[in-house]
Amino acid sequence: MFIRRRAPLREKITLITGANGEVGHGLIQHLAAANDTSDVVVLDLRGLDESMRGKVNRVIVGDILDNELINLLLNEYEIETIVHLAALLSTHSEFNPETAHRVNVQGTINLLKLAIEQGKSRGSPVKFIFPSSIAVYGMPDAETKQSAGAVKEEQYLYPITMYGCNKLYCEHLGRYYAQYYQQLSATRTLGVDFRCLRFPGLISAQTMPTGGTSDFAPEMLHAAVQGKPYASFVSEDSQIPFMVMPDAIKSLLMLVDAPQSQLKHYVYNVTSFSLSARQIADRVQASFPSAQITFEPDLARQAIVESWPLDVDDAAARQEWGWSPEYDADRAFNEYLIPTITHLYR
Repeated sequence: MFIRRRAPLREKITLITGANGEVGHGLIQHLAAANDTSDVVVLDLRGLDESMRGKVNRVIVGDILDNELINLLLNEYEIETIVHLAALLSTHSEFNPETAHRVNVQGTINLLKLAIEQGKSRGSPVKFIFPSSIAVYGMPDAETKQSAGAVKEEQYLYPITMYGCNKLYCEHLGRYYAQYYQQLSATRTLGVDFRCLRFPGLISAQTMPTGGTSDFAPEMLHAAVQGKPYASFVSEDSQIPFMVMPDAIKSLLMLVDAPQSQLKHYVYNVTSFSLSARQIADRVQASFPSAQITFEPDLARQAIVESWPLDVDDAAARQEWGWSPEYDADRAFNEYLIPTITHLYR
């Protein structure tokens, strides 16, 4: 008599890629505070900082371009949600555009295919949360930027950076994999539950700015707290929308939890406040009167910032899944950024 052993059940998990970045850290910290990381597996090329490792189920050091690793994830786990944070960011992408394309586009395709295969095996779509960026926009000139006001999701999609091109293309890939994947097949494959956020410039008080295109705001603060002079790489009238990290994490979690029946779009703008570099400098100097802030625009970086909208319209997110920021400009600076960054140097 033969006894057939039941195959071991795969562990149900949430997969976070690129988890060792500032958004990943913030997401893990929030989930840990809510005692909700027992099923979280993180994947990052650099691993995960020691301070974070006890907050997750497992840390996998690896590359999203590694097909063997993708197959391991497929076979070992039942993945319910993928939060895909891994990317080569804006400034680095300009220096290495072909590498950026491989990481940002092929890496995303690998994970979308993983989600498709997981959906087949579990009989229901995998949630695929994809943070995109204001970099997908391309305003043609300063006059248009001023007159356009708050830009909607479908407007002015002419990015001038490789990062913006990659993000915009991946938004379309997500829509394709959700709605049209294998559309000519005799038996249609279950799509992914693709959900995308377009973030404005993100400001974190917990991590050091790393030279990103919107980092002139946190760089001013860090320099002022340390008593160092700072020369802004954009002009004082340069203006884009911003959001602080706690609101970025809030928006991600809200979109994860939103009932699919309420979602009418694949891509959503989210934002909090819009300030010029001069307005940011004024707020910094109000708290640090001795701060030395000057404006010495770098023409190339300035051009990139000027190609982004003055503000974005996030009405769809507000109407469909109840988005609203906790932090306006006053609260962001007075209650989060200034006290937290000050504490870092005390």
